[in-house]
Amino acid sequence: MQLLIYPPHLQGVGAFDGGAIQEQKPVAFPHERSVVKRVGPLFYWSWFHAEERGHIPLHPHSGFEIMTYVIHGKAEHKDTLGTHSTVGAGGAQVMQTGSGVSHEENMIGPRMEGFQIWFEPYLKESMKLHPAYAAYEEASFPTRSNKGFSMKTVLGEGSPITITADARMWDVEVAAGTPYMQTIPKDRALAVLAVRGGGVVSSGGKEAKFHVKDFILLNAYEEAEVRFQAHEDAGLRLVLIEVPITVDYPLYRK
Repeated sequence: MQLLIYPPHLQGVGAFDGGAIQEQKPVAFPHERSVVKRVGPLFYWSWFHAEERGHIPLHPHSGFEIMTYVIHGKAEHKDTLGTHSTVGAGGAQVMQTGSGVSHEENMIGPRMEGFQIWFEPYLKESMKLHPAYAAYEEASFPTRSNKGFSMKTVLGEGSPITITADARMWDVEVAAGTPYMQTIPKDRALAVLAVRGGGVVSSGGKEAKFHVKDFILLNAYEEAEVRFQAHEDAGLRLVLIEVPITVDYPLYRK
């Protein structure tokens, strides 16, 4: 097991619309200063905030599978397929960009917060496909509660979202002083962002403290159990993405 923690100063940063949208990027492009350039097919991960409203003008994508996941506020999407769609807190927008599509985005506050996450399928094949878009509100996703935590499955078993890239994703809230356990299968990586709160992460005899905004990366070369222990005085919210450490197709070089 490899356990790594990247505080905010080791992550990338970015901005749109004259600074109306601010970004922290656990996984970023090379020029954006993030130490982590990718995790298997997890190509890009931006955590963005807009206090009131921010606009990203029309721009193209192809090949990648791109998800916008809303924590707070609303995300509005328009594209060259003729789509005009808005989702609220807990919802997701998914573009399978295929042979090419352009879209524009509005982040609608107050205190809008969310993620944009890119997954990389086999680009040689995905770029032959017609682009597609789908939106899902929070009620579409399964949630399980047990012993001081709730776990929402965003990608994986029970989720309405289907993508080609091999990825699973959860949004987990943990009560103060409570542990949360998760198994990482052999040859898989677990990428974790501490969205609220902090605590201690431990696995395979390794242990480390983490704080809000830290990015945690666990590479399991054998099946491993990981424990996240919330601080005694505050709850914890984690967003977790599990992907293979390596894939059997060539990955795009950034």
